[in-house]
Amino acid sequence: MKRALITGIRGQDGAYLARLLLEEGYQVIGADRRNGEGSNWRLKELGCADDVQMVYMDLLELTNIIRTLEKYRPDEVYNLAAQSFVATSFDQPLLTSNVNALGVMRLLEAIRLVNPKIRFYQASTSEMFGRVREVPQTENTPFHPRSPYGVAKLYAHWATVNYREAYDLYACSGILFNHESPLRGLEFVTRKITRAVAEIHAGKRETLVLGNINAKRDWGHAEDYVAGMYLMMQQQQPDDYVLATGDSRSVREFVETAFRTAEVDIAWQGDGVDEIGICRETGKTRVTISPDFYRPAEVDVLLGSAAKAESRLGWKPKISFSELVQLMVEADTRRFGS
Repeated sequence: MKRALITGIRGQDGAYLARLLLEEGYQVIGADRRNGEGSNWRLKELGCADDVQMVYMDLLELTNIIRTLEKYRPDEVYNLAAQSFVATSFDQPLLTSNVNALGVMRLLEAIRLVNPKIRFYQASTSEMFGRVREVPQTENTPFHPRSPYGVAKLYAHWATVNYREAYDLYACSGILFNHESPLRGLEFVTRKITRAVAEIHAGKRETLVLGNINAKRDWGHAEDYVAGMYLMMQQQQPDDYVLATGDSRSVREFVETAFRTAEVDIAWQGDGVDEIGICRETGKTRVTISPDFYRPAEVDVLLGSAAKAESRLGWKPKISFSELVQLMVEADTRRFGS
């Protein structure tokens, strides 16, 4: 039986990956720096919480990582742990760098010291492309991150490449474009939207407040993307792969699709921060804009090409943008609706 260690297992990707690996016959060890049953809700919702062995491990402490690897002897390590909020990284750049950049270096160094045969997956991000140099973005597109989060993730990405080349580790990096699901945290704009739609539909609130609704992202479903992570770790040689749908949509389109799922047709009036989204049928204001939610430096358009993953891994996303939004709205309607 293969043994996999997943850091950040209580997050969206960690939960879906844990379920997938369990279905593949793995023993799954979940490493997380948080304690308590309350943060296990994603694993519980997927029905696999009791099948995962949880251990405490902190990416800020090298000796803790080494002891964990020595004790549990994993065959594969999937590093999904991060300070994962782009907006927060502007307020906490040093913490973000310590976790997202140096934390990965500690993990790679621990693997090199304890057992260089451990296979390692690093969760990289399309935010590394930032101010994009070409459309679509591929594995060969130059990086230009626009946030401390993107900068830290880029450090970790190149550290992964360096340890692969310098020490012959099986170290691969998945450059994942935005991927969402009903398990997404409420801090992310997609869940903020779908929860608001569910609560408005249930009569529990009146409006949704957003920032830049013209930013465009390549949105897929997290369940598709963790399948790509698994495939990367099963190859003869490690490499880096973009995972994306090739379909870029604006936050505005996400809002319109989410409300449409709840049978509300949104019409837009005004410009900039004065723009509002109203229900076409009732005339009620449902969306407003606040400059408080704008980033200091914005990533305007992300659109990825997963041609390499498709040709080498046989990976293709299965869930469309409209299906993704519908699944999220329906889940939040069950959770927060009447």
